[in-house]
Amino acid sequence: MDSILLSFESILNIQTILILLAGVVAGIIVGSIPGFTITMGVALTLPFSFSMDPVNGIALMMGVQVGGSAGGLITSCLFGIPGTPSSVATTFDGYPMVKNGEAGKALAIGLWSSFIGTIISGIILIFTAPILAEWALEFGPWEMFALMLFGISAIASLSDGSLIKGLISGMLGILFALVGSDPLTAIPRFTFGMSELMSGFNFLPVLIGLFAFSQLMSDIKRPPAPVPFNEASNVSYPLPKLLKDMWSSGTNVIRSSFIGTLVGILPAAGGSIANILSYDIAKKFSRKSHEFGKGTKEGIIAAESANNSSIGGSFVPMLAFGIPGDAVTAMMLGALLIHGIQPGPLLMENQPVLVYGIFISFFLAAFLMLIVQSLGIKVFLKINNIPQHVLIPVILLLCVLGSFAVNNRMFDVWVLLAFGLIGYWMKANLFPLAPFILGIILGPMIEENLRQAISVSPDLTTFFTRPISAVLLVMAAASLTYGIISSMKQSKPNEYEQENKESA
Repeated sequence: MDSILLSFESILNIQTILILLAGVVAGIIVGSIPGFTITMGVALTLPFSFSMDPVNGIALMMGVQVGGSAGGLITSCLFGIPGTPSSVATTFDGYPMVKNGEAGKALAIGLWSSFIGTIISGIILIFTAPILAEWALEFGPWEMFALMLFGISAIASLSDGSLIKGLISGMLGILFALVGSDPLTAIPRFTFGMSELMSGFNFLPVLIGLFAFSQLMSDIKRPPAPVPFNEASNVSYPLPKLLKDMWSSGTNVIRSSFIGTLVGILPAAGGSIANILSYDIAKKFSRKSHEFGKGTKEGIIAAESANNSSIGGSFVPMLAFGIPGDAVTAMMLGALLIHGIQPGPLLMENQPVLVYGIFISFFLAAFLMLIVQSLGIKVFLKINNIPQHVLIPVILLLCVLGSFAVNNRMFDVWVLLAFGLIGYWMKANLFPLAPFILGIILGPMIEENLRQAISVSPDLTTFFTRPISAVLLVMAAASLTYGIISSMKQSKPNEYEQENKESA
């Protein structure tokens, strides 16, 4: 109880609330600009969080994530352009509803669905994370190694693109994680005589380079189309009608929120999958499935409830096991590591004030998102029209300053540029970034647990004779098998099309 009261004291102060508000506003702006991503927005806030205490740093990034996930519905509804990848299904009914002259209704329903989905996933997070963390305390190095192996294999198999590319991406991440001094013998590894690499690559410039800098290069090469804004657009909707609409669709809201949370718990699944999966399930359960795609509120509710509820789900594996659920929580995990805090089973026990602070920040971010987006919709639309040639230099400057500020040395700026080029090349060649960043973050932990397990018992069959470890390794193999089958199914139509082209 004392920990909860201390958490409220650390969160409910002017400084933290303003930091959370700034994160929400920045997130909505990033989410509403096509071509920008939530991951990119969170990456840009990493340098700012470095100078804050852990609670405020996580609150800032959480505000960006919650605000960005909801901000994507603005352009999705009004212009049929997904603001973020997790808002794709929102366009299916949001844009047709706007074309039918109901812009206010589409935005209001989408916003409240996002809000309710966030709240429901937060409640699930509070009840499930401590239980799983208590169970995970029984894990030894064998179980932790198997769990991390499962996390990387699951992300590799579920990420966009081929399974082979996902695995290569994860292995490259682990390889870069090995740079620096050996944790046991202190012998330099892959440093090439450079003293700056003795402690390995710093998380901040690596993350900013991979996600923010690489995205900027993509936007420079293929700038997103400008989005028109009509000052006369009616983006308001009466509250009584809104509440009636939401009440009549209560089953859809709750079902979609649970789907989004469960999908968010799965490594690499995230809002983009939850958004489309929930929409598809809502269509199958609806008595008016023929109205989907023509501007029905049920489609918007399903998409947006699942979209934001996946955020709470992604925090469950991060807090309970130290395994990030998606790229955004991977960066938050990296931020905690920079502060010397190790997420995982012991976090609940050693840092209860921080954990409850994360829970409180999550709910507070949801309420701030609802208020800010309700009041500032037209302002965000105007910001959306700022030319790319103005935005990109500003963001580039933030990337460079943020990387330099870590250790006040130019070497980290070169690391930023190098990993930005690596990230750009990987995107251009359809290599997923999520396994790469997970490999960098989990690489040292995988090595530590593997060497610890072998030092206790050199017999490798121990990994299969311990029940939990064996189950996790089987799950890792199953996820890889699923990835292979999915890749084969995707390649069959392409082979068929190729045969048709050759016969023609």
